[in-house]
Amino acid sequence: MGEAGSVGKGRTLPAGAADTAPGPGKRSWRGTFGGEALSGYLFVAPAVVLFAVMGLYTVGYGFLLSFASWNGFMPHWTWVGLDNYADLLWRSPIYAPRVRSAGLNTLWVMIAVPVLTVMVSFPLAVLLNRARRMQAVLRSVFFLPYVTSGIAVFFAWQYILQPDGAVNLLLGQLGLGSLQQPQGWLGNPDTALPTLIVVTVWSAVPVSMLLYLTGLQTIDRSLLEAAELDGAGWWRTNASVVWPLLRPITAIVVLLNLRDSLQGFQTFLVMTNGGPGDHTNVLGLEAYSLAFLKQLRPTLGLASALGWLLFAAALVLALINLRALRSKT
Repeated sequence: MGEAGSVGKGRTLPAGAADTAPGPGKRSWRGTFGGEALSGYLFVAPAVVLFAVMGLYTVGYGFLLSFASWNGFMPHWTWVGLDNYADLLWRSPIYAPRVRSAGLNTLWVMIAVPVLTVMVSFPLAVLLNRARRMQAVLRSVFFLPYVTSGIAVFFAWQYILQPDGAVNLLLGQLGLGSLQQPQGWLGNPDTALPTLIVVTVWSAVPVSMLLYLTGLQTIDRSLLEAAELDGAGWWRTNASVVWPLLRPITAIVVLLNLRDSLQGFQTFLVMTNGGPGDHTNVLGLEAYSLAFLKQLRPTLGLASALGWLLFAAALVLALINLRALRSKT
């Protein structure tokens, strides 16, 4: 052979091409790569199909439903365009006042729950971080409300808050009978919503406390020791050193509680179902009511439209929180 390798009779390949040609018993890299890619696609195909059916299709179906009138039983939709959104926001004398009332209650929950959760969980995490003994046991005890079945906990709270429940009984034993609620803490329109806010905060504190506790354990001890050498006391150290360092965690805690306050409704559904007199009705519960409690009327489109309004509000809040967090860091 000369400089060019011969292949068969009368055919030649450029020099070096013979080295790259697959020999007997060797697989081409193209075939190997194609086989691996095909195997990968086959493995992920069930997850992709499940996501497409349960995720994309459901979201798209719900979005289209928000522009239609349907009660869930009729074979066909009635396309109404933006009428559902207009009815919910201002036009309908039936639905618009309920949505405004539920929106006001939701606003109070969105303000009170994140603030109270931070005010309770941060000091609790600081105290728990200083505990030298039984820290794991105390952490488990404080986290117990989160892992306990929500329905059972809510029914227990409902029993405690009844007219003859433990709260009124305790107030009577302490000589504070004037604070007792003869209708129960959930039956009085003036105390129902604040009581549900307290229950919501009680269930939100465990996760927030663990987030703060994780952040406290990542703080460099030299920073705290330097603050102590400068004469800063316990309060000053936590307010001027620890709290600013945990600002990202505070943003996460606030965002999580804002999302739950805006879209969550399980506590309100189980404990009061929006009563008394819609004083504890929130937007999530109103959407649930429109979707499942009024099937004789074509309100599934209204429920879907209200759900998308809640999604848009949650997205705006997330963007605002992210922007604020980036500007501070």
